[in-house]
Amino acid sequence: MAITVRQNFPVSGLSCASCAANVEKTLSKQPGIKSASVNYASSTVWIEYNPDATSPKGFRQVIQSTGYDIITDEVEANLRQETIIRESEILKWKTIGASVFTIPIVILAMLLMDFPYADWIMLILATPVVFWFGRSFFVNAFKQLKHGTSNMDTLVALSTGIAYSFSLFNTVFPHVLMTGNTHPPVYFEAAAVIIVFILVGKLLEEKAKANTSSSLKKLIGLQPDSVILVEENGEELVLPVSQIQINNLLRVKPGDRIPVDGLVVSGSSFVDESTITGEPVPVGKSPGQNVFAGTINQKGSFVIKAKKVGSETLLSGIIRLVQEAQGSKPPVQKLVDKVASVFVPVVILLSLITFTIWMIFGGSQSLPQALLAMISVLIIACPCALGLATPTAIMVGIGKGAEHGILIKDAEGLELSHRVDTLVLDKTGTITQGKPTVTDWIGIAGEESNLKQSILGIESLSEHPLAEAITNHLMNEGFQKVQIGDFQSFTGRGVSASSNGHKYLIGNELFMIENGIFADKDIKKRTLDLQELAKSVIFISQDSVLAAIVGIADEIKPTSSSAIKQLKNNGIEIHILTGDNEHTAASIARQTGIENFKAGLLPADKADYIRNLQQQGKIVAMAGDGINDSLAMAQADVSIAMGSGTDIAIDIAKMTIVSSNLEAIVTAFELSKQTIRTIKQNLFWAFIYNLIGIPIAAGVLFPFTGFMLNPMIAGGAMAMSSVSVVSNSLRLKFKKMTVNH
Repeated sequence: MAITVRQNFPVSGLSCASCAANVEKTLSKQPGIKSASVNYASSTVWIEYNPDATSPKGFRQVIQSTGYDIITDEVEANLRQETIIRESEILKWKTIGASVFTIPIVILAMLLMDFPYADWIMLILATPVVFWFGRSFFVNAFKQLKHGTSNMDTLVALSTGIAYSFSLFNTVFPHVLMTGNTHPPVYFEAAAVIIVFILVGKLLEEKAKANTSSSLKKLIGLQPDSVILVEENGEELVLPVSQIQINNLLRVKPGDRIPVDGLVVSGSSFVDESTITGEPVPVGKSPGQNVFAGTINQKGSFVIKAKKVGSETLLSGIIRLVQEAQGSKPPVQKLVDKVASVFVPVVILLSLITFTIWMIFGGSQSLPQALLAMISVLIIACPCALGLATPTAIMVGIGKGAEHGILIKDAEGLELSHRVDTLVLDKTGTITQGKPTVTDWIGIAGEESNLKQSILGIESLSEHPLAEAITNHLMNEGFQKVQIGDFQSFTGRGVSASSNGHKYLIGNELFMIENGIFADKDIKKRTLDLQELAKSVIFISQDSVLAAIVGIADEIKPTSSSAIKQLKNNGIEIHILTGDNEHTAASIARQTGIENFKAGLLPADKADYIRNLQQQGKIVAMAGDGINDSLAMAQADVSIAMGSGTDIAIDIAKMTIVSSNLEAIVTAFELSKQTIRTIKQNLFWAFIYNLIGIPIAAGVLFPFTGFMLNPMIAGGAMAMSSVSVVSNSLRLKFKKMTVNH
């Protein structure tokens, strides 16, 4: 199987959704390219290709031949950012310049119709507006014509070009189309005002589009430019972050952003990790603990050892994920893409039909009326609104998710999440802390101090999580390890070993029974009491006599119960699946208010359980740690990885909750609903605008009301349609989530 590479490239020359469709269609036809997805809102394209069959240089040449360009060089991409800023400034001055020339044209056309040489003055003023300030429309339209395609620029160039040419003819040769003593009409004001309105619309659209990606810019801005390197002799140097290598020692002062992922080696402080996890409470950091790039050190100073640098840091991974997700398309976009690909040719055809009908049935003023109607149809049609409807909402929604510590892998996951009616939760690390701790140590026989020393030595040799809990507990009590012999591990049961002349067994009750060691009634009752509290019970024997039982609990996270209550209030059915025992599962379910649970499951059993729910017609989301639950998560409609620091399972899940806080799932589902609602509003407005606007521009109301749409109003409506769609998407940024975590 051929290995493919997936890369994101900036695209230049896009002026509307039709352009995006043209680029996507051209790329998809190229040999070696598996898929191409153009995001008009961000002017980028994700391309998945076989590097053995094609290269960025090859498909760049193809795109350049169609009048667009893909920036494949990193240096050029950086220069492109400067170019975008410069182009935005040029657009602003173009708009101002065009407006200065257009205002007197409008005054002459509307208020001073009988002013001497008015037509010639308007001709002189309109010429630079159309062919200087608006020349990019004609240049781009000509490029499209050369390659047999069309876009928004084609519509603008046709409409303004026809209005200007007709007016020029009537100014230079006024007697040719004169009827009686009536001077033939001129539409210089329409041509000029259309250019101004479209320039204003583009200016507002660019500003609004820039705001849709503000969340991503915030994430990128979290990366500090310089760091303090601590050399072996203790000297400190300020260096660019790009020069830092793994295992370098770096000093982080109060208020500084942490530059790389690392391990604290000296000093302590509290770190604000809200930029990564969405959690507002600062986290205490001391030697041996992990810190992450982009988080903010609070009051103390500490030295860290760099573990991940550059593109390998958690923050860089989040930025990559957000960029890719913002460029992805939900299934609803497929219909929009099909419409956008044929939109401009259809509009041109409709304008010609409109012209023909008016020429036939327009009476004595058929030519002026036909031209006005044709120009209005060309100018009011707006593929931009269609092209911006989905990607702007997706960019804002996914960016807002990242700010809340919710990483959404693609638009499809975002779209599906709002339909979820069943949520399946793994117990360990999802509902619970995922860190077992000893809560009860019940001595039965033997000298406790010697017993604990031996148990510490034995359990430190075991890799089981419960053994680690016992080891940590005994070390915290100050016990020291002793020499251990004859260590043996029995999978699923326990371990045996010898120490200080005694034979020890440590494991579950079945392990004890198999070795002829039985608990009395009192111990059985105490064991049952511990299990009812969702605690795992470890039995310890010394020389075939039960010496102690240990209660170990994986405590429920403080936010789990409230999150589950909110999810249930929102109509979502909750299930717990766990490989743990029935007692523990029942206790966790009882404490969190969950009615449905299944214990003692293997990974394949969990996947089967989810498949059964889906066969009942349910839309299922599965939340787990993304590793041992990967089979079940792959089966679910929406997979949610509960991440914690470096354990984030970005590659597995549709969605990752960085903080591992269940309340963030409530927020994620709410965000999905709000985003999809915004997309539907945008698409409704874009389709309705065009469905209503084009017939009105064609003059469908004229036979009933005598109303004909002025091309200037059509230009203004077209400009504002795109702005209204983007503005509606931006409203999503300021909507409050129902959950604060």
